[in-house]
Amino acid sequence: MTGNAVLDAITVDASIGRAIPDAATGETVGCAPVHTVADLDAAVAAAGAAQVGWAALGHAERSRVLHLAADEIDAHAEELAWIIAREQGKPLNGAGARFEAAGCAVWVRSAADTVIEPEVLFEAEGTRSELHYVPLGVVAAIGPWNWPALIGIWQIAPSLRMGNTVVVKPSSFTPLSVLAVVELMNRHLPEGVLTVVSGNREVGAAIAKHPGIDKVMFTGSTETGREIVRGSAENLARLTLELGGNDPGIVLPGADVAAIAEGLFWGIFINTGQTCAALKRLYVHDSVYDDVVAALGALAESVPMGAGTSEESLLGPLSTPQQFEIVSRLVEDARARGARVVTGGEAAPELGAQFYRTTIVTEIEDGAALVDEEQFGPVIPVIRYTDLEDAIARANASEQGLGASVWGDPVEARRVAERIDAGTVWINQHGTLNPMVPFGGVKASGYGLEFGAHGLKAVAAPKVITV
Repeated sequence: MTGNAVLDAITVDASIGRAIPDAATGETVGCAPVHTVADLDAAVAAAGAAQVGWAALGHAERSRVLHLAADEIDAHAEELAWIIAREQGKPLNGAGARFEAAGCAVWVRSAADTVIEPEVLFEAEGTRSELHYVPLGVVAAIGPWNWPALIGIWQIAPSLRMGNTVVVKPSSFTPLSVLAVVELMNRHLPEGVLTVVSGNREVGAAIAKHPGIDKVMFTGSTETGREIVRGSAENLARLTLELGGNDPGIVLPGADVAAIAEGLFWGIFINTGQTCAALKRLYVHDSVYDDVVAALGALAESVPMGAGTSEESLLGPLSTPQQFEIVSRLVEDARARGARVVTGGEAAPELGAQFYRTTIVTEIEDGAALVDEEQFGPVIPVIRYTDLEDAIARANASEQGLGASVWGDPVEARRVAERIDAGTVWINQHGTLNPMVPFGGVKASGYGLEFGAHGLKAVAAPKVITV
């Protein structure tokens, strides 16, 4: 027994389950079931059988039940936060594990309360055509390891609200928090409406082409997204793909560095940089370059890093050994190219095996792996520019287009923002999300929208009724 009632309710016998380590210490947090493709088949069948009854309840009743589920999550938010802090590594405080746990209930309520009315398309001479949105059927939700519970909810809540049933496949690195969320919600949902399948890549690969699945929602890498697209050709499942992002930021000439420094820092290093829509490459005008570097460096050296369960920590470890190796490789490549490491640039073994110091890299250009690839860790390349047109062209050169930001005078920033190829462009902020504002990428960052009315429509089938 762990002393965490929700964790104790979801963990299984270690002899038949997979041990999930604490990202900071390596100690076992709990054990997750290891499901198979046969388990997936059973879950999809149960979801299909439950879907008609769930849809028949109607929007008002489904919303009422979702509010009960949100209340349940709120009641156990601290237990959920501790599971997240241990298996994923994000600190309890700041925009960390408590923030993620609380966000789960917020997003459930938002989905429950968003109204979707029929749209009148045409009306004249006794003819009326209306556009309605009806359930798709069974939705598969495949989640990542960086914000496992919250992104899981982004997929689950709107799907349930619109009358679908859901089969969830969490990341094998962070299944416990997703299992916990499902456990809490299922205290109020009918049987079969929400099921979790905690399996390996074989199970994930079987989802996209499963004949009983009508929609796949996936958040993860562009490479895996392409595999899902290929697999879905067999069943023509609809897709929402939120894939990789190598988000650029542009700091304009004359920007007030003192005013933007903290926003820049957390736009970069939220969740220790392990966020799809975090700022990954920063283009700074020569006139303010040194000041921006100095401000970021000072923050990097002062913001405390440590175990997720420490109340003092605001930055945590890399979640997986694989991600630690990627970050280390990219920094070493930058150093070999002659880039300057202002601060950090090395592991922090005294904190644990997967800790990497907060790192600012300067005197680096496009073409370096650290700029061109998504590092997904506590490292930022700061690229100097003198010509704004050149900076815009560089920002748009990536194959990815999830988010971007422009920093400085709001009027000039707005003009620049309109020219950036990204699903969302923030001005004097980066990565802030709102459950009522649609979010999604362009280019190789995927397609489809989440959140708000647009997100609800994305997990439903349009149906025209003409009288």
